[in-house]
Amino acid sequence: MRNKIVELKNVTKNFGNQQVLKGIDLNIYENEFLTLLGPSGCGKTTILRIIAGFEEPSGGQVLFNGIEFSKVPPYKREVNTVFQKYALFPFLNVEENVAFGLNLKKTEKGVVGEKVSRMLKLVGLEGFEKRDVDRLSGGQQQRVAIARALVNEPKVLLLDEPLGALDAKLRKEMQVELKKIQKEVGITFIFVTHDQEEALSMSDTVVVMNQGTIQQIGTPVDIYNEPENRFVADFIGESNIIDGQMLRDCLVRFDGMDFECVDKGFKDNEEVEVVLRPEDLVIVKPQEAQIRGRVTSVVFKGVHYEILIETETREYKVHTTQFFETGLSVGIIFDKDDVHVMYKMDY
Repeated sequence: MRNKIVELKNVTKNFGNQQVLKGIDLNIYENEFLTLLGPSGCGKTTILRIIAGFEEPSGGQVLFNGIEFSKVPPYKREVNTVFQKYALFPFLNVEENVAFGLNLKKTEKGVVGEKVSRMLKLVGLEGFEKRDVDRLSGGQQQRVAIARALVNEPKVLLLDEPLGALDAKLRKEMQVELKKIQKEVGITFIFVTHDQEEALSMSDTVVVMNQGTIQQIGTPVDIYNEPENRFVADFIGESNIIDGQMLRDCLVRFDGMDFECVDKGFKDNEEVEVVLRPEDLVIVKPQEAQIRGRVTSVVFKGVHYEILIETETREYKVHTTQFFETGLSVGIIFDKDDVHVMYKMDY
């Protein structure tokens, strides 16, 4: 059984007349890599700041190992934070930056040296001890910030969009490194990002947020393959989202046709929304498909073509490695497992 390390119970937060968190319930477990994902202004950084102690909730409870700690000051919490702006001390070298927190605690010099060496090895910066931090690359500075946070052996590490300042290639490399570091140190990471690919590639658990509420909690695979509503389906990856009618279990109607699916538990003839991911659609000859249309756009995306197909009722987006000429008459097919039915909600 997994142990809860942080619990948020009906947490709210108001800034003046604006409510930025609207009753957040969230359990975070030991050794978990959890990502708060959502657009700017959705409340994810506010949650991070409440856990860190930089903000007090307006209502609800915040528990750490089962004990209420919303009034505990930041320096007494077993939590450390890595920010997007790494906040390194420019007048200290790499070793001194990492050792800063230990020296504040008046830790023995021998212990400080041992812990700093271990952390610099963990983040791949052996031999950089005496280097000035302003002579490091962005990725190296980020590693110093992570080492400085981890050397104090927190139970939870909070990361507020720490990869945002890096270029695309380095960002991907650091995603792999961060996940590796988290597994090696075996502590809970709570990561904030608005980047869907980043969240899916790094996390054990993804919490999708919008407008101060949690929309869905799940594994990256669940979030992508089984979105619970239109917002999640639209925000995570690309989707064709279609109004439909659930005729009965495992049979849905949209675009004037009936299609088999694997979804159950809806009312007969209930109004629903259907998600078809572009990569699950296959382009075939018109006579081989129920859905027929004409290619209106072809864009090369590097690993696939993004093709728009206009039918009598709508435009479908398809991702495929095959090239099709603009203007060509085609058909679209898909498996019943690729049809995902959601409850109809207003957004």
